[in-house]
Amino acid sequence: MMSKRHVLFNISIIAIPWLSLLFIGRRNFRRYFISGIFIVVFEIVNHLYGNKRKWWKFYDKRKSFLKDELPFSIGPYMPVCMWILKYSYGNFKKFIVLNAIADGLFAFLIIDVFRKLKIVGLNRLSYFQFFIYLHYKAYLLYGVQYLFEKYKGYNLHANVR
Repeated sequence: MMSKRHVLFNISIIAIPWLSLLFIGRRNFRRYFISGIFIVVFEIVNHLYGNKRKWWKFYDKRKSFLKDELPFSIGPYMPVCMWILKYSYGNFKKFIVLNAIADGLFAFLIIDVFRKLKIVGLNRLSYFQFFIYLHYKAYLLYGVQYLFEKYKGYNLHANVR
């Protein structure tokens, strides 16, 4: 059975990032939505693989993908990717730096906080391996957005906000 703390955590990890998208703007939401959906689906596949390989462990007794990994995939992942794309797309170096900062904060600091709160901890991955696991998807995200923009005919240098 899920603890009350875990339920509140799952609700907040989904609701807060998605509420932030109210401020991204309709044009930016539509512009980055396809890449965001793609990366979430890709992340779900990665989570299934990582779960099978026991790369991390959730502390609640009853193990369930729906209550453990899925909130991380559908919660912060897509909104954070869309915000990073909004502020850096068109400048690859800036995009990679912002992603490295976000992934580094999560891999080296936030995951440790989650471990201390007895939510989730790393099991068969080091912090650096977890950072690589998070960060390699940034290149895929940028590539998908590039192809989408090329297909849709967006002007990369237009100031769309």
